[in-house]
Amino acid sequence: MVRYSLLRLLIFFGFLLLFWLIGIRDNPVLLIGAAALSSAAASYVLLRGMRDEITAGLVERHEARVQSKQGAAGSSPAPSSDEAAEDAEVDGVEPADRGDARDL
Repeated sequence: MVRYSLLRLLIFFGFLLLFWLIGIRDNPVLLIGAAALSSAAASYVLLRGMRDEITAGLVERHEARVQSKQGAAGSSPAPSSDEAAEDAEVDGVEPADRGDARDL
């Protein structure tokens, strides 16, 4: 992740230097804007493989967390009727057994 960010910064400063050498140095807003747009397009193309690797790692880490939470949730006790009623109310579903909840 740090390597990717550093490469993005290097590409930005490379375009900044290129546009400064071309002669856009008189207008700093145009210089920075052109460098930002050009570096974004170049980074999108040039750093695609690295971005895909980072994304795959993040997806794997997320899936591992979801599986560990599901494993931990399976060992916890079943939700009480109050919790089930609240969950059903949030989901917009009428709970099957309301029993004492109407009397409150």
